Amino acid sequence: MITIVRYSERDKSEWDAFVRASKNGTFLLLRDYMEYHADRFEDYSLLFYRKNKLVAVLPANAVGAELHSHAGLSYGGLVSGKAMKAPLMLELFHALTRYSQEHGFKTLYYKAIPYIYHQLPAEEDLYALFRNNATLYQRALNSVIMLDNSLPFTTLRKRKLKQAAQHGITVNESNDYEVYMQLVEEVLGEKYSLKPAHTSDELKYLAAAFPDNIRLYTVREGKVIVAGMVVYESATVAHCQYIAANARGREIAALDYLTDHLITQVYPHKKYFSFGVSTEQQGLYLNEGLVSYKESYGARTVVHDFYRLDF
Repeated sequence: MITIVRYSERDKSEWDAFVRASKNGTFLLLRDYMEYHADRFEDYSLLFYRKNKLVAVLPANAVGAELHSHAGLSYGGLVSGKAMKAPLMLELFHALTRYSQEHGFKTLYYKAIPYIYHQLPAEEDLYALFRNNATLYQRALNSVIMLDNSLPFTTLRKRKLKQAAQHGITVNESNDYEVYMQLVEEVLGEKYSLKPAHTSDELKYLAAAFPDNIRLYTVREGKVIVAGMVVYESATVAHCQYIAANARGREIAALDYLTDHLITQVYPHKKYFSFGVSTEQQGLYLNEGLVSYKESYGARTVVHDFYRLDF
């Protein structure tokens, strides 16, 4: 029998230790990361025990009669230990259905953890979702380079790299989140009429809390930041966020210079280099210009899947 317990603060140490030792957990699923914006969500994370041993956790929040894979995270399905096997996952989903019905939930919205983050195969949940008649309702497209078998840059990217090298620009790791996020905000507002999901204060807090996982790299011309990106590091993936360049940075191909530096000098030991998603409207719209830019570095597609399970 599977026993399910709703997360409370007293479970923090057990939760974090389990995620760190899991097949598919990353630092985003540790409680200190999940709770930096706790005021925005009604946390309803769950711990799953079998014979008094923790076998899985589900980062989640509640919205009325809906249970969501935590809405504050890019991904966050079931995190499972090395003992998780297919029959146990089926048993777990049976228990989750019963628990959800008993606690008034009618629907689970589930964000699967993409396989590139797995340290061991961990797609038992996808099979269990299929067996329970879950519906795929969203598929996001992420562009990823497999670093030990990478494709060459396009001719245009190679030409841009040569151009960038002529300008004496430098790449450095930085803690100047305030200045850089101001650049990001200006670029997002100008191009897409959007604001960043994180404030500079939030990113500074998270980078301080996870110094081995969150890093800011900037390109400077002289003392001026002209481009940069924030990188989230997990065991297998270097994932880029807030990739941006101002007008001068675009003119001198600063992002080409930075991307090549990160791929070849900083992260060649990782398995994957991830540029992030290029889809909108639950995956129904593909920004072809954006995805073509990422693919020009040799990136190809990995999907992020989202499921709906009615109880």
